[in-house]
Amino acid sequence: MFIGREKELRQLNAELSSWKRRTAVLVYGKRRVGKSTLLSEAAKSFEGVVINHMCVTSTFEGNMELIYQSVSEGLGLPNIRFGSLFEMMDYLKTLDKKILLIIDEYPYLKQTKKKNEVDSYMQAVIDKLPENVKLVLCGSYITVMKELLEEGNPLFGRFSLIQHIRDFDYLDAAKFYPDLSVRDKVAFYAAFGGSPYVLENLDTSLPLRENIERLLLPETGLVRSHIENVMLREIQKSFDARILEILGNGKKRYSEIRDKIANSETGLLDKQLKILLDMETIQKTEPINRRNDKKKQFYEIVDNLMRFYFTFIFGKAGTIARIGEEQFYNRNIDAVLEQFVSRRLEGIALQYFHRAAILGKYPDIDDFGSYWYDDPATKTNGEFDCVIRRGEQYDFYECKYFDRPMTLEECRQEKEQLDSIKGITVSGVGFVCTGGFDFEGAEGFTLIDGKTLYFNE
Repeated sequence: MFIGREKELRQLNAELSSWKRRTAVLVYGKRRVGKSTLLSEAAKSFEGVVINHMCVTSTFEGNMELIYQSVSEGLGLPNIRFGSLFEMMDYLKTLDKKILLIIDEYPYLKQTKKKNEVDSYMQAVIDKLPENVKLVLCGSYITVMKELLEEGNPLFGRFSLIQHIRDFDYLDAAKFYPDLSVRDKVAFYAAFGGSPYVLENLDTSLPLRENIERLLLPETGLVRSHIENVMLREIQKSFDARILEILGNGKKRYSEIRDKIANSETGLLDKQLKILLDMETIQKTEPINRRNDKKKQFYEIVDNLMRFYFTFIFGKAGTIARIGEEQFYNRNIDAVLEQFVSRRLEGIALQYFHRAAILGKYPDIDDFGSYWYDDPATKTNGEFDCVIRRGEQYDFYECKYFDRPMTLEECRQEKEQLDSIKGITVSGVGFVCTGGFDFEGAEGFTLIDGKTLYFNE
């Protein structure tokens, strides 16, 4: 069953069904994020011959031979040996058929020659693309695929549609476990993230704990293997894994990372952070009231699954093997899991505001994220993680991962704490609570319960 990606699917279908112009599409995103599934779904509506080809680790000539073979098989013909892609396209032009050619894992082909040599070759192919052929280039090595979008690259400006496929957010991820309670939906997303590959391998008839013990803790666990052998393999030779261990479930300044690693070579750390940023493994964040203030920039892990792995599992393989998954969970995860999930609820709330803003539910939102304050009275500073900006006004939201309704008195106490801080100006106060509230709108508080959070109002 195809889940999510409604916007991307509409865009692809529109591009692949229109024959008014030459079509070359670029689709990229990290491994097992659902690119091939999306293309397969779009191909179902294509009125013509669909040819899927997967590039491999080989020579340029070897990859060309395999492309010719895929095209021959897709057309139901004996293996045709073409002299070049140009010759192949000339042949396809003679056919009374509409053809969709999908070349997957393009980076394997690109890396068979010097830097932009293959890209230049492909540029010429696209510029002479027959009117009855549509071409899709797809790839998982994000840094390599992003090179195609740079102004100096031969393929710059050659794509009629570019799609960057990312993990599902909390709302689309919940479509894999629609019958769970709001609290459990939040917990599963906090631990396992939004990778379609991971989500489809969950057994949500079992508690979160059993999924963690089955998929994440064993050395051969499906999801742990996915992290160690797929997600980290592309970059593990280029960075110090301790960077991700230091970030864990939080966020750190550059100086904090540098000091913990005790690395005097800041140039090397800069390079490693850039690799992780380019690979979209980490992201750089800053408070919405301190945009472009480098002193207030933080680094954090993007994917919840990676957060969980580096918070609880990384570097502890020996301990897990010695005492077993059940005892490891009891001693290292059980008591602090709720705190871990609570931190992720703040991220879910920001995703909610993003969705709600797009839908027009908050038409005056200009920005959302964290808010930095300096309290001159107490000479302290800190950060609120869930704040929205409307013009010059800031609304502060407290997120509570409760298994019970939040009371009016608790909301009042939270507001009093906000009012006591002299370094902030509070325009509005709201609450996000998975357990809901034991009162209806009062005292101007904006209340977001589980049903609202998951757009089930």
